[in-house]
Amino acid sequence: MKGWLQQLGHSDRDLDKLNVIHVAGTKGKGSTCAFAASILQAHEQRTGVSRKIGLYTSPHLKCIRERIQINSTPISEELFAKYFYEVLDRLSCHTVDKSNSKNTPRYLQFLALLSFHVFIRERVDGAIYETHCGGECDATNVIQHPIVTGITTLGMDHVELLGPSISDIAWHKAGIFKSGSPAFSVLQDSSDATVMLQQRANEKAIALKFVPIDAALPTGLPALQPQVQRINCSLAIALVGSFLENRKYGSLTSLDIHRGIAQFSWPGRFQHIVDGNHHWFLDGAHNVLSMREAAQWFSQITLQMQTDTVPLARILIFSHISRRDGSALLKGVASALREGGTHLDHVIFSTYKVRQNTTDDHLDGTETIQSDYGEVWKAINPEVEFSVTPTIEEALELAREIGNRGRGMQTLVTGSLYLVGGALTILESTTSSVALKASA
Repeated sequence: MKGWLQQLGHSDRDLDKLNVIHVAGTKGKGSTCAFAASILQAHEQRTGVSRKIGLYTSPHLKCIRERIQINSTPISEELFAKYFYEVLDRLSCHTVDKSNSKNTPRYLQFLALLSFHVFIRERVDGAIYETHCGGECDATNVIQHPIVTGITTLGMDHVELLGPSISDIAWHKAGIFKSGSPAFSVLQDSSDATVMLQQRANEKAIALKFVPIDAALPTGLPALQPQVQRINCSLAIALVGSFLENRKYGSLTSLDIHRGIAQFSWPGRFQHIVDGNHHWFLDGAHNVLSMREAAQWFSQITLQMQTDTVPLARILIFSHISRRDGSALLKGVASALREGGTHLDHVIFSTYKVRQNTTDDHLDGTETIQSDYGEVWKAINPEVEFSVTPTIEEALELAREIGNRGRGMQTLVTGSLYLVGGALTILESTTSSVALKASA
């Protein structure tokens, strides 16, 4: 990464000038980064000081430009194209042996390089970086002098890359810790993870502070309704406070925090869309931990909405391309919904294909996988009817149809960001009066 950055004309000093907040973790990384960006923006609104804050996250829902934002807005198509070809051309000029893959950045490496190039050229005053899946060996870890680092909740994910134990995963995630930069972490569920994080901090001779849920967080804001978002927001507040102190930009106030949370938007995560008596609950959870949280959130909200009248139909739309991982996710969401007291009336298994006219080769065969989930569901709950649809659009249409047979419906859409991104594309073009109730 360092060599490629040099080919782009960027030095370590150029990266230092980005004033980076660097975040790693298993779940909640994107939400934490988005909270931090929104709270920083609220601070600027109050102080009247105009600054550019870059935000690099992954993956994207609908458009690749979502990964590279300035002041919480994806960069324009024109800027993306301009800087994309600058990076591509400069790297190509320095690549002598184009047959050697080691000379060419892979997909995520290229996007990280592009983000650095964009933020340096656009002269951002600060940048918030989410790692891809690791830390120590992550493409974003070329950052040597971050202002502050943060670790979100750790769990067993990407074990084939990060190791078989929670301690191994914590070791990798803590690779973003740097000497001279303070570090923060949420309270970890695993004592082994906590011990490893502290050990890595000691190795770098840095102060590591574990952040509990902030008791001063406002109540009643939709973005904080899921408990996990209170955890993520508390970490974001700690990171932003440390950033402002380092940069001598002043301090956070309760107004900054309240406004930042109120204007927070993170589509596809704990998102509630209302269209008349049709309620859509979207969450791109794609690991067991996040899936349980999405199911618990759905149960909590729908139970709060329940009245003495005829209940709305409750539907699950699920898609995940891996049979092995997907089966575990499906069993996990069914278990969490049952524990939350939620009875499903129908389950719909879809592919990643948005509409019938979609012609993406990587979608071939996914309908067979979703049919297999039907067999898994029969073993989970044979009393609840299920359907399989070839496209996301048809899955949404079926959910609407089921809702229209009665007084409406509440539908949880989860299992993959591809599914949720496709669903959002359809909903934004078909819903008549959409109210975004909570985005996280």
